[in-house]
Amino acid sequence: MEPGSTGDERVDAVLAALGALQGTPVAGHVAAFERVHLGLQEVLADTDGTGRDAG
Repeated sequence: MEPGSTGDERVDAVLAALGALQGTPVAGHVAAFERVHLGLQEVLADTDGTGRDAG
């Protein structure tokens, strides 16, 4: 596992978006946080590996 890695490539990809916040206006941070939150919810919804649309 790489330093700063969560061990889950999907989570790491979602969290990578936070790195883009540096140097951006604070007013745009809320939308970025909402996208990250949604992305993490999608990963959690897929904890059984079948995807949200399965079943």
